Amino acid sequence: MQKVNLERAIDQVEGYWNPLLLGELNKQAIKLVKLKGEFDWHHHKNEDECFLVLKGEFEMHLRDRIEVIQEGEFFIVPRGVEHRPVSPEESHVLLFEPSTTLNTGNVVTEKTRTELKAYKK
Repeated sequence: MQKVNLERAIDQVEGYWNPLLLGELNKQAIKLVKLKGEFDWHHHKNEDECFLVLKGEFEMHLRDRIEVIQEGEFFIVPRGVEHRPVSPEESHVLLFEPSTTLNTGNVVTEKTRTELKAYKK
């Protein structure tokens, strides 16, 4: 058991689209990530994802619309829904998702992360 300081943790995030594992709760991973630019279109067959914006804002592109998620807001992407986060400026986001969730879901690209760095106090 350890407390997590989010301001200190963001300094451990290496680059964009590279989640830092903060902890696990009931088989749910809590991850911190910096977003900037465009991510890849993908979906998760078996997992829902929750994106909570701590700093900045980003757009969640869906096939039928774009949702702007601002600081202090969260957005849940249900399993099976194709999506692509886009962040014109740097934003900081907490992710809540099953620990089995691959960040690029059903596709493998240069942004795919199979092993995540863990937060160190």
